Amino acid sequence: MEETITELDIDQIRKRIPHRPPMLLIERVEQIVPDESAVGIKMVSVGEPFFAGHFPDYPIMPGVLIVEAMAQTAACMVSVTLGGDTEDKLVFFTTIDKVKFRKPVRPGALLKLHIEKISSKGPLWKFRGVATVDDMRTSEAEFAAMIVDPQR
Repeated sequence: MEETITELDIDQIRKRIPHRPPMLLIERVEQIVPDESAVGIKMVSVGEPFFAGHFPDYPIMPGVLIVEAMAQTAACMVSVTLGGDTEDKLVFFTTIDKVKFRKPVRPGALLKLHIEKISSKGPLWKFRGVATVDDMRTSEAEFAAMIVDPQR
């Protein structure tokens, strides 16, 4: 019987998705329920390269990067769900909807990215994501992505 994966560390994440620093935005994925949900973890450091310009006197994590971190968490959950079927594949956004930014994410925050699958059909997957810091909602979005073979 195959072992159920419920958590991924940074090394396992790097094996499952192609992102690398500075665009690898999650350090851990936990509470993975294949084909259903997962929680990504982003430790927001003052040394993040985007803080130099966003904004020097009041650093906040760009909202678009929070949505990207949600998508990376979702990609890890899909990878666990499909197993080896995602090897050497890329995941591209197809839509981003119902995005709301409710509270700034500042250096020192432990950002949790709660992802839930809404639907999937073939290579197209749709998700709902909620980002929290200290159990307070900072942002939310619905997004869809497609799993594709890279054009090399």
